Amino acid sequence: MIRITELRLPLNHAEDELRPAIVQRLGLKSSQLKSFQIFKRSHDARKKTAMLLIYTVDCEVEDEAAVLARFEGDTHVKPTPDTSYHFVGHAPVDFYNRGDKLRPVVIGFGPCGILAALILAQMGLRPIVLERGKQVRERTKDTWDLWRKQNLHPESNVQFGEGGAGTFSDGKLYSQISDPRFLTRKVLTEFVKAGAPEEILYVSKPHIGTFRLVSMVIKIRAEIEALGGEIRFQQKVNDLLIEPGQDGQQHVRGVVLESGEQIRADQVIVALGHSARDTFQMLHARGVYMEAKPFSIGYRIEHPQSLIDKARFGPNAGNALLGAADYKLVHHAKNGRSVYSFCMCPGGTVVAATSEPNRVVTNGMSQYSRNERNANAGIVVGISPQDYRQDGKTEGPVSPLDGMAFQRIWESRAYELGGGGYIAPGSLVGDFIKRQVSSEFGSVVPSYKPGVHLTNLQEKGRGSLPDYCLDAIREALPAFGRQIRGFDMHDAVLTGVETRTSSPLRITRGRDYQSLNVRGLYPAGEGAGYAGGIMSAGVDGIEVAEALARELLGA
Repeated sequence: MIRITELRLPLNHAEDELRPAIVQRLGLKSSQLKSFQIFKRSHDARKKTAMLLIYTVDCEVEDEAAVLARFEGDTHVKPTPDTSYHFVGHAPVDFYNRGDKLRPVVIGFGPCGILAALILAQMGLRPIVLERGKQVRERTKDTWDLWRKQNLHPESNVQFGEGGAGTFSDGKLYSQISDPRFLTRKVLTEFVKAGAPEEILYVSKPHIGTFRLVSMVIKIRAEIEALGGEIRFQQKVNDLLIEPGQDGQQHVRGVVLESGEQIRADQVIVALGHSARDTFQMLHARGVYMEAKPFSIGYRIEHPQSLIDKARFGPNAGNALLGAADYKLVHHAKNGRSVYSFCMCPGGTVVAATSEPNRVVTNGMSQYSRNERNANAGIVVGISPQDYRQDGKTEGPVSPLDGMAFQRIWESRAYELGGGGYIAPGSLVGDFIKRQVSSEFGSVVPSYKPGVHLTNLQEKGRGSLPDYCLDAIREALPAFGRQIRGFDMHDAVLTGVETRTSSPLRITRGRDYQSLNVRGLYPAGEGAGYAGGIMSAGVDGIEVAEALARELLGA
């Protein structure tokens, strides 16, 4: 196969124009092009009146060697790389009949845990998955209970349960991670097998939305179980069994559940997600090496989706191939802080995402259609461990748990400012910029449920965020308005607070993907500080599963 990259056609080209374009690009007769398939499709929106679609296509041609020889040195015509997934090994059928092998345990069944468990199952290693929350359909009911009735279920919510936090999100399936082995392709292929639309294999920014994620997760669970894996819900891990080994190092030997049950295991993948605060505390108390890391905090902002579409696509706004427009913004404020858009959800809603009582946390979510009235995104400010240290010192190491304490301060403040009942505090953008308190909503109706209470987000000493964050965001909003016309419109709505952009700590691991000081323990995914989003978490789950398999199989 031959791969052509950067093949450009007009946005509104006819479907039958792609084949002639390939033939022309390769200098072939039509009969010499046996077949082709689209590997990737993106768009170039720099000229809004003349937008282009950009294709990467894989072609089967007559006399492939001769064609490639003619294009030697052309970086856009190359042999198609091997994007298929290759397993590191497979367990013999009698692997667990020998008596000296224990099944690996995976803690957490979000994107990272799902892919880790799936790869282990496909290699015949029959993982045991322990998920503190409920199955995804039960979990969905509990989540709606908070949104509609202000009734929080601390173990079953946006953060905890089958599918992880990614289930209630935009379902973005793209990442900027380096991917020389095409592991993202493996993730996408598994999702398509589980019912995702095939277009996610080739569109440049694939997404699937919450409703489709729910059904996909159920099908992947069924495959893991069919391959000998075991998935146990409402099984919270309260402790690790750690013992010294003959090599003088600490080794994990299993886990202890909240019920008191012990499960023996010499390999444990910790795929917690970024909100398992009590489990982080347990790991820290058990001496597992971890360190504080930067993260970001801020608000959710909402605009009419039509405003974003027009600003990004001009006269092509509404084109079915383009869909709802997104954006990515960054501003470096005078006080040295970086302000940026985070987890932009076109045609979506702002959702209540707390997992702890009497705290307010926001996040964004979209369905596959992305057809809700508003666009939303986090507008967040980067902070460092020195910003959130709790001991009052200015030097020395910061406790890995200080970031959680810092998040809780602002989540509790948001609950207080909202007036209780998980109602979120909010402000119109125009009033926020002018340091005024909003009295009523304008043309933008906030989508956050249970509701938004307009209040003073910037009261001195009682604000909804640290003063340096407030100053940086206030400066950034007009700057963003110069990049996207109308972004700083008066009626746009800020809803607080966004605190869980990423894990506030890293459970540090070595090149073998194991904990630095506990052998057999594999920190993985977003909660361990090694991913950010569905795709990167899934890829990390694959790589950790491979590392575990090499250890277990001697591969």
